[in-house]
Parts: sequence; structure tokens; C-alpha cells
Amino acid sequence: MAFPSTTSVSSGRLRTPRHVPVAETTRGGLVECVHYGSAVATSPDGTPSLVIGEPEAPVYPRSSLKPLQAVAMVRAGLSLPADLLALSASSHSGAAEHQDGAARILATYGLDESALENTPDLPYGAAERERWLSSGHPPTRLAQNCSGKHAAMAATCVVNGWPVAGYLDPAHPLQRLVEDTLTELVGEEPFAVSTDGCGTPLFAYSLTAMARAYGRLAAAAADTPEGAVAAAMRAHPGMVAGDRRDVTVLMRAVPGLLAKDGAEAVQVVGLPDGRGVAVKIADGGDRARMPVTVRVLRELGFGARSLDGLATSPVLGGGRPVGLVRAAEA
Repeated sequence: MAFPSTTSVSSGRLRTPRHVPVAETTRGGLVECVHYGSAVATSPDGTPSLVIGEPEAPVYPRSSLKPLQAVAMVRAGLSLPADLLALSASSHSGAAEHQDGAARILATYGLDESALENTPDLPYGAAERERWLSSGHPPTRLAQNCSGKHAAMAATCVVNGWPVAGYLDPAHPLQRLVEDTLTELVGEEPFAVSTDGCGTPLFAYSLTAMARAYGRLAAAAADTPEGAVAAAMRAHPGMVAGDRRDVTVLMRAVPGLLAKDGAEAVQVVGLPDGRGVAVKIADGGDRARMPVTVRVLRELGFGARSLDGLATSPVLGGGRPVGLVRAAEA
């Protein structure tokens, strides 16, 4: 079927996707909550091999677009060591190494924090935020979880002689390049255009398109911009998210796997053989995101015990486990 145009999307006339139950929360033997969503796995040729719900419906991938945005910047001449390139594709926790890394990207190209146009925020990681607040620090642009991407965007402007000020404007040469690169990598035109939480232009694509793009990214040759971004993420998963973050744990658990989450419960995965996975939890319930992702990986044959800790999360009562968040039965 044909989806409505961007005008229809922006005017609110787009119908609700046909999501299905994908996860449930139990408490004391009772299913207390049910999360709906959609998921897809794609083959190396980009065709769907596993479909749950309606993965052809458009979603905002949110921060799962960051590795693809990083590809656009590398194509435009951005050159960074692997740890900082991984940070440019990150939603980091705001630990010292993350904030220092974003500052290093800026300094490499003669910039400082004043060049950033992202929204000031507290660190994203719970432990990092607590330490930050206990030290009396206010929200800053470096602490905000997208600062690595924004630092890389400002740096890419310097490389190409583009104005740094206003780099988030959709008409800026950087953002035009990013949009063109995203369209190429996902293999479809955006269904809608909006603005992400950090101020970056945001495009809606199908889950199938996102899975296909991550499969391409994970299987890319080492001497390509795609391969450079993939290698950086694999070598430095802690820079992509942070200690104890499930995305970092997942990449460490499965050699060669690429993973990036996005706000409102989006998860995209690329496998080194060119397969991809994309998940969206309809209500934005992030606690269901990883259990559903692990379920799809299990369906693809990943039975490693290293995934067991990501397949469920405990539900507490009185400070002790009384239930689970788990993927729904197929």
C-alpha cells in the first residue's frame, strides 16, 4: 500500500501502524502490562526475512540515525581517531571520557564548546548524572548525550569551509549532505521530516529500511566510510553508549555486531554478514526494547548465553524481584 505524503504525515492524518504485542511485564505470575510494537530482520540482500507487526510503517529512528550521519561526515572529509569517530555516532552517558572526547573533536579543528548548537542537558547515564549533580554542575552542551555528533558536525563544517554557525539549519550544506546520504543508505525517501530532541533535522523511515542500512554498514569494506564507522563502533562500544548501557553490552556480547538505540524505544542492529534488525516499541517503553531485540536475534540463531542478561529485566516489589519484562511468545 502507498503511505500518505509528508503533508498528510505532518497534518496528523497518518493512520496508526498495525503494531502487535511484542513484550509483556509480569508481576506475581500475572501479566500486568503488554507492550505493542513492530520488528523486522533483513537478509544480506535487504529483503525481510522475519516480520513482526508492520515494519513498513514509518517511524522516527531518532538517535539510531547517528552512525549513518557519521558516514556522511566521513565522506565529507572528517578524519578522527577511532574512539572519537565512535563518539560521533553515540548517545553517550556523559562520563568524563565522553565529554572530554567531544571537547577533543572540537579542539582538533580549532573549536570549543561555544561552537555547539545542541541543547544543554545533564549526563544521560544515571550514575553519571548523579555524580554530575552532586558536584553542583549545571546542564551543559558537552554533557548532553549528542555532543559527540554535534562536535563532529561542527568539525565537518571546518573541513569543508562551511559556516559553523547555523549548522543545524536544514538548508545548511552539511544537513543537505546528511539527508542525501541517509536516503542513499536506507534506500527510500523520508516519509516525514521533523526536528530531533538535540535540534538536528530528523527523518522518518521504515524499520525495514533502517535494518537494511545497518546490514550494509556492518558488512561494509574496511576502506570505505561505512567500514570506518563500523570498525570504530566495534573497537569502542563504550564510546557509543557507556558502561552498563545495554547497547554497549550487546556489542561486546556478539563479535562483529553493531547496535544503536534511539529515543522512544527504537533499536537497530547490523550483523557482519549483512543482515539487519530493527525494533520499535509503540508506546516508547524503553524497558521492552532490548528483550524484543534479543528475541529477534534468537530467531536468527544467536543462542549465546551472553545474551541471557539482556533478554529479560526484573520487576521489583519491596526491593526484590517479583516478575519480569520479557519478549512476548511468538
